[in-house]
Amino acid sequence: MAATQAFPEIVAELGALCGISRPAGQCFAAIWRAAQPPCADDLTQALGLSRSNVSTALKELREWGLIARARAPADRKDYFTAPPDPWEIIRLLVGGRQRRAVAPLLDRLLAAESASGDARIAALHEVLATVSARMEAIAALDAARLADVFEADPGGETATDRVPGKKKKKKKKA
Repeated sequence: MAATQAFPEIVAELGALCGISRPAGQCFAAIWRAAQPPCADDLTQALGLSRSNVSTALKELREWGLIARARAPADRKDYFTAPPDPWEIIRLLVGGRQRRAVAPLLDRLLAAESASGDARIAALHEVLATVSARMEAIAALDAARLADVFEADPGGETATDRVPGKKKKKKKKA
């Protein structure tokens, strides 16, 4: 399988990790890699998906904020674009996952905690609330700042500050 044909399958698998359907992942890959914004018919033909699968996938991608509609002058078809920056895509996926999966689960845990008074449920609720807050904070960052945060070294040094080929000196034990 050629690399360009395998890419939609790879993105479909990545999307599934984030809660996006396989057809939506395939459509997103095709839109993201397209030289010109494709229409639904282009996606149907390129991916071998049914028109109804493509329409449902496009609706899902719009709900996640991962694609936008574009119109060409004198053309009634909708064409679709995706953010070119992978960090923007990650930001949108994290925010969408937090809203669709983590927040409802957090609400259910709160109800279970209130009903049972179980300390383990309370501890899990606290941890998940922290994770949810971090996800919200990530989703609120712009793509450039998100990249800086993730590329930062645990020691506080950013990837752009590092000198290629230069290694940190180890401290000698006394």
